[in-house]
Amino acid sequence: MIRFASLGSGSKGNALLVQCGATRILVDCGFGIRALSERLARLGAVVDQLDAVIVTHEHSDHCAGLLALQRRTRCPVYLSAGTRSVLAARHPFPGPLHIVCADTPVAIGDLSVTPYAVPHDAVEPLQYVISDGAVRLGLLTDAGSVTDNISDALAHCEGLMLEFNHDRHMLASGPYPAFLKRRIGGPQGHLDNETAAGLLQQLKHDRLQHVLAAHLSEQNNTREHVTEHLCATLDVAPEDVCVARQSQGFGWLTIGGRL
Repeated sequence: MIRFASLGSGSKGNALLVQCGATRILVDCGFGIRALSERLARLGAVVDQLDAVIVTHEHSDHCAGLLALQRRTRCPVYLSAGTRSVLAARHPFPGPLHIVCADTPVAIGDLSVTPYAVPHDAVEPLQYVISDGAVRLGLLTDAGSVTDNISDALAHCEGLMLEFNHDRHMLASGPYPAFLKRRIGGPQGHLDNETAAGLLQQLKHDRLQHVLAAHLSEQNNTREHVTEHLCATLDVAPEDVCVARQSQGFGWLTIGGRL
């Protein structure tokens, strides 16, 4: 069994806690140590319990709190060589680092973590599929387009966290400057609602238990828009939709049974 919970998701900070038995992995660390500790406490966890942090890419909303966390706990960090090169050039890491490569699984405690490559405007961005050997949790945020590699990596997962970043019409008519609109809506930017829903339509199957929508733009999207797409794609009622918020994240979801 695997359970997962969002500590917060959006442009102001991202982190996801994944647990299997006594193994606890943090995916990204976009919050400072105080905010991270407070958000973990809401889930009944503390920073000293973390076995590893796996990092998707070097943008600050995904790694702003990483160095502070390592200074306090020396928690091992897993990241791509490209991400390491960017972050290490800013500040030396105070704790252990492990370089991971796309499509090569890494064992962390009771979990197997498989990175896969995604199109995003970072040096060597990765997303992850996490498995306990029986069920799989697939993660996808910060990708500008859907590739065959993404579809293949996320096929047959029992749990999914998928980016529903923006509504195309809100982005086009919103206040952002043209260059930023092009970046967000481009092939190495972020997934819009329709594209994310189209991917989910491909990925849904009888054993899919939970889908958590994530990384919603506060300026260019609404929870209502995302809920509409999820309800139509999954054929569920609005009260059954799971959407991670920037301030509150989303509480524990369990795949493969109950903890």
